[in-house]
Amino acid sequence: MNKTINPDTLTMIFVRNPVPGKIKNRLAKMIEIEKALNICNPLLNRTHKVSKGLNSDRAIFYSDFINRMDRWKNAGFLQFLQKGNNSDEKTNDAFLKAFIMRYDNVAIIGSDCLDLTESIIAETFRILNDNEVVLGPAKDDGYYLPGMKMFYPSLCKNKRWSTKSILLDTLSDLPDSNVSFKLLPTLSGIDEEKDLLAYKTLV
Repeated sequence: MNKTINPDTLTMIFVRNPVPGKIKNRLAKMIEIEKALNICNPLLNRTHKVSKGLNSDRAIFYSDFINRMDRWKNAGFLQFLQKGNNSDEKTNDAFLKAFIMRYDNVAIIGSDCLDLTESIIAETFRILNDNEVVLGPAKDDGYYLPGMKMFYPSLCKNKRWSTKSILLDTLSDLPDSNVSFKLLPTLSGIDEEKDLLAYKTLV
């Protein structure tokens, strides 16, 4: 695969295909499925707006199928399918793919953080110039962004994803690996009904 914008950095965006029953699972259990689907599209629009102007290569990783004619393709994003049986495997597969493609600095974001900005993602890659790992903590004690400058599969393995322990579990692996790291600002995501209170325009 040819690199398109920046030969050193890659931003990978994990998204769920916007179809009923496939998006925002935790949220859909609390509100109507149709409303959850209506929330998904503004989140995707926001993520697209933030990421399309990045000074890095960009790749979209779909949950279920690749749409060859969607907004991401038209904006020059590389397109891949998430591979693996769980979040651990999918995250590690994406990082491994990026490093096989010989990127030096790699980060993953999702589409459920309206507070994430282009400047924060740019700061991620500045941090990776001098550190091996960067994490963006979320207010639910998870994180909205992991970034690496070399492949550390243990950081995304055997983690309790979608729980409050994920950030602590990840950080606890760093001293054993003697890995230098920094944290980005703590941001909010939208995973539960209470998270919608800050973003009433989405509903």
